Amino acid sequence: MDGLQMTTPGPQHLRALERANRVRLARAELKRRIADGEVSAAEVLLSSPWEASSMAIGDVLMSQRRWGSTRCRKFLAMFRLAETKSVGSLTERQRHALAAQLDAHASIERGACRIDVAPELVSA
Repeated sequence: MDGLQMTTPGPQHLRALERANRVRLARAELKRRIADGEVSAAEVLLSSPWEASSMAIGDVLMSQRRWGSTRCRKFLAMFRLAETKSVGSLTERQRHALAAQLDAHASIERGACRIDVAPELVSA
């Protein structure tokens, strides 16, 4: 067997089920890390880890806090990309364009979350 490794001997359907479970659990963990802010969606798109390569772009984007299907669809419409397109099938140019726009959105949101209190409202 050139380069192919058998992880577990046994019926093919059991090996496929085991692999599917591994991928599912890894994707769930990645989504949790994105939601918690440990890793950004832009980083995931740029690095394209193995668990995200066959994942839909929409799933990665909607893993972020405050991102639903409408926001995701509008964001991807700027790039004429479908939500169902896999992360692994993006070109390098698309990856960088998406990541740059996501970083711009993130910096705008960080600025919008700051509360500036007018000096006249603050009592001395």
